[in-house]
Amino acid sequence: MLSVHDLELRVGARLLMEDVSFRVDRGDKIGLVGRNGAGKTTLTKVLAGELPPTDGKIERGGEIGYLPQDPRSGDPEELARTRILNARGLGDLVAGMQKATAEMASDDAAVADAAMKKYARLTDRFDALGGYAAEAEAASIASNLSLPDRILDQPLKTLSGGQRRRIELARILFSDAEVMILDEPTNHLDADSVVWLREFLKSYQGGFIVISHDVDLVGETVNKVFYLDANRQVIDVYNMGWKHYLRQREADEERRKKERVNVEKKATQLQLQAARFGAKASKAAAAHQMVARAEKMLSGLEEVRTVDRVAKLRFPEPAPCGRTPLTANNLSKSYGSLEIFTAVDLAIDRGSKVVVLGLNGAGKTTLLRMLAGVDEPDTGEVVPGHGLRIGYYAQEHETIDVKRSVLENMVSASPNLTETEARRVLGSFLFTGDDTAKPAGVLSGGEKTRLALAMIVVSGANVLLLDEPTNNLDPASREEILGALAGYTGAVVLVSHDEGAVEALNPERVLILPDGVEDHWNKDYADLIALA
Repeated sequence: MLSVHDLELRVGARLLMEDVSFRVDRGDKIGLVGRNGAGKTTLTKVLAGELPPTDGKIERGGEIGYLPQDPRSGDPEELARTRILNARGLGDLVAGMQKATAEMASDDAAVADAAMKKYARLTDRFDALGGYAAEAEAASIASNLSLPDRILDQPLKTLSGGQRRRIELARILFSDAEVMILDEPTNHLDADSVVWLREFLKSYQGGFIVISHDVDLVGETVNKVFYLDANRQVIDVYNMGWKHYLRQREADEERRKKERVNVEKKATQLQLQAARFGAKASKAAAAHQMVARAEKMLSGLEEVRTVDRVAKLRFPEPAPCGRTPLTANNLSKSYGSLEIFTAVDLAIDRGSKVVVLGLNGAGKTTLLRMLAGVDEPDTGEVVPGHGLRIGYYAQEHETIDVKRSVLENMVSASPNLTETEARRVLGSFLFTGDDTAKPAGVLSGGEKTRLALAMIVVSGANVLLLDEPTNNLDPASREEILGALAGYTGAVVLVSHDEGAVEALNPERVLILPDGVEDHWNKDYADLIALA
C-alpha cells in the first residue's frame, strides 16, 4: 500500500536521512519515534505527497489519509459536516439534497419540478454510495471526537484550531484510506476521545503510521516501531510492539557499547604495536597492515547513539509592573448565532497563577487570544496595567512569522536583542549553524514550539498566556517546560489538557468556561483537566 525505496531527505544543506527503504502493508500499525527535529514530520509530509523527496522513490497504492499537525485544508466557507462527509463523496450530495428540498417548496412550478428531478437523481446517487449508513457512521465518529451538531453545522472559518484539527481527524477516520498518517492525533482531544481513538486504531484493518508523545496510545496500538535516528540519518525498524521495542532498543544500545569498548581496545593494541614496528624498516610493511586492520575494525562498528540534546528552558525574569498588570471586564464572544461565552471578568495580579478549564469549544483559546490582543471581544474590554509585558504562546504557533527565518523571528521578539544574543539563546534551544537561517515555515511542530518558547524567553514578559505549551514535545522537552513553569515568578494564565503542566504551575485560581465562574484552585478541579 505504501513502499519507500532508497529515500533521502534534506532540509537545506542538512541531511535528515538517506538510503531509507520500508513498506507499510495492510495491518501494519507503526509508531514513528525520534527526538524533536529528527525529521518525523518532514518524513510524513513526504510520504503523504505534500513535499518531494530529495532522492528515492515512493509508491502509493490506494488512498492516503494524512493528518498534519497544523491542518488548514478545506474551503473556509464549507460546513464542518460537509467536510467530513466529502471524504466519501457524500457531503456535496447532502448539501444538494437539502437545497433541492427547499426549492421543491417554490411557488414557481418550473423551479419546483426541476428541484424534484434533481432531488431524485441525488438521492439515487446517495443510496448507491450507502449514504444513510455512512452518514450515521460519520456522526458517531464526530460525536466520539467531541464534535456536537452545533460545531458540525458551522463553516470551517468560524472554528478554532483545535476544532479544525478534530474535523480533519474525523474526516480521515471516516474515509476509505488504505493507509493513515497521523501526526500527533491526540492533540486537542479530551480524555474520553483519546480512549475512544485508541480503541478505533486497535481495531483498524488498514495500515497506519502515527507520531505521538502519548505513550499509552503508542503502547496499545502499534505492532511495529520505526526509530528515526538523527545521529545516523537512518530508520531502525523494530517488528514488535512498543514495550518489546523499548527493551530491545535498550539491549541494542548495551550491545553496541560493549562491542565498541572491545573493538576500540583491540584497535588501540594494534596501533601501539604498529607504532613499535614502524620504528624498524624491516617491519614497516607489517606496521602498515596493523594500522589498516585497526582502521577497518573501527569503521565496521555500529554507532552508539549519543544522548539526545534537550532545549534548556527557563522563562524570563519578569519586567517590573504594577499590582494588576492585566484586567478583563465583561468579555463575550459569538460566531453568528453561536454564543461562545459571555460576561467573563478576570484580573491578573502580579505573579498570580490561573488555569482556564472548559470543554473543547468552550472558548479557552479564544479568551487567551483576546487577552493577548489578537482578537477583539464582542463586548467588554481588556485593560493593560502599568508595565504590562505579555508573552503569548499560541497552540497553533500564530506568533511565528512563517515567511521569516528562525533568527529573524527571534530578533523581532525583543527590540533590544542583538543578533549575537539571539543566536546564543537559539543555541540553547537547539537551533545552531544553518538552522537559524531556515524559514520558520519548514519547521516541525516540535521545532516551532521551541522557537515560540525561545521568543518568550527573550521578551521580558511579566504575564505569560500559555495555550497547550506541552503539545508536540518529546518527554525530555516536556520536563523542561514543567520545570520552567514551576520556577517562573511572573503571572501565568494556562490552558492545558496536561495534568503535569497544571501541577507544575501550582495555580491559585481557576476560571471555568463558558460560564466564566472563577474559584480558588483545589485538588477536586484536577480531575477536570484531562476532560476539559
